[in-house]
Amino acid sequence: MLTPVPTPTEIELRQQERLLHVCFDDGAIFDLPCEYLRVYSPSAENRPHVPGNRQGAGLTGKERVAITEITPVGSYAVKLVFDDGHDTGVYSWETLHRLGREQAQNWATYLQQLQQQGYQRLTEGEAAADNNQTRQQKGAVTLKLIYFVGLVKLLGVQEETLYAPPTVKNVQKMLAYLRGRGGNWAAALTRERVQVTVNRAFAEWETPLQEGDEVGIVPKP
Repeated sequence: MLTPVPTPTEIELRQQERLLHVCFDDGAIFDLPCEYLRVYSPSAENRPHVPGNRQGAGLTGKERVAITEITPVGSYAVKLVFDDGHDTGVYSWETLHRLGREQAQNWATYLQQLQQQGYQRLTEGEAAADNNQTRQQKGAVTLKLIYFVGLVKLLGVQEETLYAPPTVKNVQKMLAYLRGRGGNWAAALTRERVQVTVNRAFAEWETPLQEGDEVGIVPKP
């Protein structure tokens, strides 16, 4: 008899930490860095560059990569969109579970291949600092987000600094961007479930957002 494929019970994009938090119904919990998911993308165009693959050299310069969108694919996978333009990776539940199980081994292979290529990988601190600078150069808008009441427990965050892309011009687009994290984010941050303040004043969906705004997200009663 075939063993059923574990299914995620939660998929949460933690943008500050640049990782995908995935819980499965078999009890497995994995924190998968965006860099790791990008390098081991199952996309056909990525296959020659997967660490350990004899067809070619591995990918370099992915320390700063982030996931910008998570799109469900049927009931068996998600498509991850990365800010380096890669958007063809469809990650099935089986693939995500395998990448979690084999993370330590795969990561060691990746680092070894970078070393063999003579590539000096950025440290976590260097990547974070460089990533912030890159976002600023691309015209990202820096927003301070504060989550209230039940959202803190549901989303696992009370405050965060969001480096929103230039397309996030108003409250509606900001919430759509946050829902792209998937999981509880997609379900909780809808027009029907939350109201938003900008600089401590209740806002409309079309209220524009500017650099440095403080945005509160409050569940509707």
